[in-house]
Amino acid sequence: MLLVSFKQLAQTSTDTSKVLLLKPVLTEDNSIPVVQPLEELKGSFIYSGKKTENIPLSKTNLALTEKYGRQIFSKVPGVFVYDMDGTGNQVNISTRGLDAHRSWEYNIRKDGIITNSDMYGYPASHYNIPMEAVDRIEMVSGTGSLQYGAQFGGMLNYVSKQPDTSKALAFESINTIGSYGLISTYNSASGKIKKFRYMAWMNKKKIDGYRRNGDSQYDAEAISLFYDVSKKIHLKLEWTHSNYIVHLPGPLTDLQFNSDPRTSTRSRNYYNPNIHIPSFTADWKISPAATLQLITSAVIGARNSVLFDKPATIADTISAATLQYANRQVDIDHFNSYTSEIRYVQSYTLFKNASTFTSGMQYMNNDLHRQQLGKGTPGSDFDLSLTVPGWGRDLHYLTSNIAFFIENHLVITPKFSVNTGIRFEKGNTRMIGTTTYYSDAQLPTEIRHEFPLAGVSAQYKLTDRIQLYGGFSNAYRPVIFKDLIPTSIYELTDKNLKDAYGYNAELGLRGHYRYLNWNITGFHLQYNNRLGTLAHQDDKGNLLVFKTNIGNSKASGVELSLQQQLKLNYKTSISLFTATSFMDARYENASIKSGNANVDISGNNVESVPAWISRNGATLNFSKISFSAQYSYTSGSFADALNTIDASSTGATGFVPAYQLIDLNIAIKLMNNLKLQLNINNLLNEHYFTKRPQFHPGPGIWPSDGRTFSGTIHLSI
Repeated sequence: MLLVSFKQLAQTSTDTSKVLLLKPVLTEDNSIPVVQPLEELKGSFIYSGKKTENIPLSKTNLALTEKYGRQIFSKVPGVFVYDMDGTGNQVNISTRGLDAHRSWEYNIRKDGIITNSDMYGYPASHYNIPMEAVDRIEMVSGTGSLQYGAQFGGMLNYVSKQPDTSKALAFESINTIGSYGLISTYNSASGKIKKFRYMAWMNKKKIDGYRRNGDSQYDAEAISLFYDVSKKIHLKLEWTHSNYIVHLPGPLTDLQFNSDPRTSTRSRNYYNPNIHIPSFTADWKISPAATLQLITSAVIGARNSVLFDKPATIADTISAATLQYANRQVDIDHFNSYTSEIRYVQSYTLFKNASTFTSGMQYMNNDLHRQQLGKGTPGSDFDLSLTVPGWGRDLHYLTSNIAFFIENHLVITPKFSVNTGIRFEKGNTRMIGTTTYYSDAQLPTEIRHEFPLAGVSAQYKLTDRIQLYGGFSNAYRPVIFKDLIPTSIYELTDKNLKDAYGYNAELGLRGHYRYLNWNITGFHLQYNNRLGTLAHQDDKGNLLVFKTNIGNSKASGVELSLQQQLKLNYKTSISLFTATSFMDARYENASIKSGNANVDISGNNVESVPAWISRNGATLNFSKISFSAQYSYTSGSFADALNTIDASSTGATGFVPAYQLIDLNIAIKLMNNLKLQLNINNLLNEHYFTKRPQFHPGPGIWPSDGRTFSGTIHLSI
């Protein structure tokens, strides 16, 4: 019949074939995003043999605007979340027994650009990116630190959404309203025109706050310009900025917290980080086997605060004599941090297998100008002006540091690979300036940083889907500004303060089989030369507080992640997960001041390290509806190295009770480009706090948010 048909068609001059245009059929990916390890080799980084996580955000069902760390890092075991700024402000996290304050034990990056304010002066991350702008988060544990820095915690890289290259102009808008006056709008525009790509976004947000006098206002912007010179050379120029003012409601005592966790002890305290980060990146594919990358960037801005800085037991009231409030204290940190990095990656063949060699150099030049103890106004608004000229402390912390690294990824067999690396840090920090209450001669004025750091990791593929990995890596943390400066004439700083140093070690098994993904890791973190205070007598017999290295600590534990995906039918899928960790963090060979004496704290628990952290949840996808429920549990912890059980009168010391939280999220896809998100956070209205800080933002209890509701409309064109 085919032959006859062909013959008949060949004999006619009329084309009788018909073209039928079918309507396009759009298929939806109904799968639920899972946290997976990063690629073994990515860009100039080697991730093989290391504990890594690739955390998807843009397609995950969570309250993005509120920035709840327990939801963002829900599937990463061992993440301790320190909630202190209120809804929608900065994320403060730690792992493996480290300090969660401003996530400062991590090398924090945005698209590979360092955002820590000053790695040697004050390494807190004050830059505050909106989660609406983030596509995913790359997280690397401490053993992977040699290529990007020497932090004990590891690296946290916020990977932002990339330009839409399918059109000249694409638009995205994410708008949220919620409890306690939460209003937020995020808008972005992106596109591609020939060799030019661009991305620009802005975010504005305000909230009255869960606690009285806990309101905040936030804005952030970014402009990214990409130019593809050729298929081998790509350039990127970017500027990003974040700025927020948060009204600090003050610390509480235990009595005040138990009576009303929403109460406020301060109405005139404010905190304001205002950060700009310009950067330039050039990528050159020299050959199919060689790549060169150059990154130069800066962190420029200020961390401002105006506070009535007293314990919760001292009320901030109008004086009967002056009929005014007391003058507040004004503190300003000016950041001028500059970083340049160059990385070279070379692939080569050995043992008939493709291996990779990477090397690079990082140079930092920072000037942290700290102005503190200024006499501010007796007013109630955000006002950084001084009523008396001059500062109690006016100091510069000047650091110049250069680091070289080499790492080799050697593939011995298709199943077995070994990474060996070394990093050498060499730098110098000088402190210049004055303190009105302290002799400049008594302050340590110069610190040299010189550390050779080594690491080794390996990976063995039991099957194509199951990997055994493990490694060891040195780490160190430099003495930072706050460690050096005495707070009063009754404090003395050790002129021979030493940088903290130690190592991370881990061994893990990860993989996936059919519907199940798992990762179980055992770890040990050794942290030597911890900083603290000791009781000390001077030559005249006067009792002083001596700031020095007090001893060591160690943290060991297990991190378990299980994620199961079940496809029930073409419209329905369900996902279950648990991210659970156990850790034991204790001091060893350590002493600390207690009253007028020094006490041996060897064997005591490290403060703010819960033994158990467990997050568990389920997500059900049905057609265009996605419903998620999450249960979080964090066990109790101690607030100080002395492991004090009973709370002090100010609330600054004492046991931190365990807490458990339930969050619900539902997403409804109204149209292909329109989505509605509804969130109930802390469903049972648990009254809890995560930590009793000893310094900023004030010693005492800082309650976390109770039950909140929010709704988000997400539009993309």
